[in-house]
Amino acid sequence: MDLHSFHSSQVIAVIMGGGAGTRLFPLTKERAKPAVPIAGKYRLVDIPISNCINSDLKRIFLLTQFNSSSMHRHVQQSFSFDSFSGGFVELLAAQQTPKSAAWYQGTADAVRQNFAHFNTHPHDYVLILSGDQLYRMDFQKLIDEHIASKADLTVSTIPVNRESAKGFGIMHIDDKQKITRFVEKPKEDKLLQSLRLDEKSLRVMGQDPHEELYLASMGIYLFNREALAKALSGSEPDFGKEIIPHLIDKMNVHAHIYQGYWEDIGTIKSFFDANLDLCEPVPQFNIFDESSPIYSHVRHLPPSKILHAEIDRSIIAEGCTILESKIDHCLIGIRSRIQNGSVIKDSIIMGHDHFESSESIQRHATQNIPRMGIGNNCSIQQTIVDKNARIGDHVKISPEGKPSNFDGENFYVRDGVVIIPKGAIVTSGTVI
Repeated sequence: MDLHSFHSSQVIAVIMGGGAGTRLFPLTKERAKPAVPIAGKYRLVDIPISNCINSDLKRIFLLTQFNSSSMHRHVQQSFSFDSFSGGFVELLAAQQTPKSAAWYQGTADAVRQNFAHFNTHPHDYVLILSGDQLYRMDFQKLIDEHIASKADLTVSTIPVNRESAKGFGIMHIDDKQKITRFVEKPKEDKLLQSLRLDEKSLRVMGQDPHEELYLASMGIYLFNREALAKALSGSEPDFGKEIIPHLIDKMNVHAHIYQGYWEDIGTIKSFFDANLDLCEPVPQFNIFDESSPIYSHVRHLPPSKILHAEIDRSIIAEGCTILESKIDHCLIGIRSRIQNGSVIKDSIIMGHDHFESSESIQRHATQNIPRMGIGNNCSIQQTIVDKNARIGDHVKISPEGKPSNFDGENFYVRDGVVIIPKGAIVTSGTVI
């Protein structure tokens, strides 16, 4: 057994299923935040699970709570290991127990309530991950650094600029990458200046020594088993805000510095931008990286069919039918159907969970309900059309002239993006 395989056999991964996801509403109206579709064919939860698998970590717990049924179904259909590998993705939903009748009160509380489940599996280390981040990381490098530094806890960090630092937990480190200070969302100029990375650290990282950068917590933690038990001995509900700042003076807490692409998909704006960036010639997150693939539910779908359409800077998933339309800078999800004469720009069409039968089309037609997909001669800009939506003919959708945040009839505007909710019916001739 090589060293990495040995280390992997001593690690369990715990993925946080997230809270109510209010900042991603209405995409989280009927689903958990990690179950939100991304890149046309995946779900957000596929990212941390794939990172674990690609890092040879195959004992994974997923802690869930809000609107979790679709995520449970997706994970059960997508991830299974052979019976000899010892691998699993185990779903642990919030539940009432004799010790607690409350739902998860925070990240630490969720881990605390499930600690007994983790202890039924042999392990020396616990890797705690978020379920709603877009990044690609080799966790073996994190594990190797953690063991080499003899740390009790290693926090994965990423360099950010001054403005971004105001929205994160910021770490300050010594010359051995030991964390000496932690400040949650610093705002004052003097405080920020004191947390700035020094020139020596920047040179070691390969950064311009005169650049103004700060180390932000990524919400990724690697604990020694005993250290985690001690950290959870109290009642503090959250790792980032409460537990980790208190551990810095009590334990050997180190920083792992990650310098790749990382995006916290916490708002409609970040979700929208991250998805559309995938359509760029050289995206920041490469979904075509064969050395570190993203795993998901295997669907036996036909290839997409495109007839007389003009398409530029776009991603088209499997099972789509696109007739004579113009699509510019869009992400078109699985089983999407786009009719003649429609123009779609800077938008995300999430697609459908199933193909619509001819009987369903005829039945809905008698009720003047359009078929699933985008109808004829539609104009859609700066919009997210959630799954299974029905958009009739001659529909116009744009955020132009609307407040950046607004609740309309059968639509929402968030961060300047229009969202047509899951399963919505937009009748022909509607102007949004």
